[in-house]
Amino acid sequence: QVQLVESGGGLVQAGGSLRLSCSASGRTFSWFHMGWFRQAPGKEREFVTAISWSGDSTLYADSVKGRFTISRDNAKNTVYLQMNSLKPDDTAVYYCAAKYRSVALGTGDFGFWGQGTQVTVSS
Repeated sequence: QVQLVESGGGLVQAGGSLRLSCSASGRTFSWFHMGWFRQAPGKEREFVTAISWSGDSTLYADSVKGRFTISRDNAKNTVYLQMNSLKPDDTAVYYCAAKYRSVALGTGDFGFWGQGTQVTVSS
């Protein structure tokens, strides 16, 4: 098992920036690909971005390309989500997720989840 704890959410005006962090514990961090998902009120949870165990490969949803950046620090057991040029449509609970690196990076099959952190973007 790996435990994931997100932090860094909050309220920001449109056009602003936030950086989310997700701290992992319980297993060797580099065993896992990491991802971020989000769920807005009344909507299904959706994929945002993912990063390979080494940090060499990343994936982004079209809606966040060019605005969001995922990164990781394996020495600190932490994955980050830098969010710039935020829009009201980015308002959601953001979840950190992990899957073993033996699984293809992809947008699915994440088996471990954090509790989520709220991001609210005001217009």
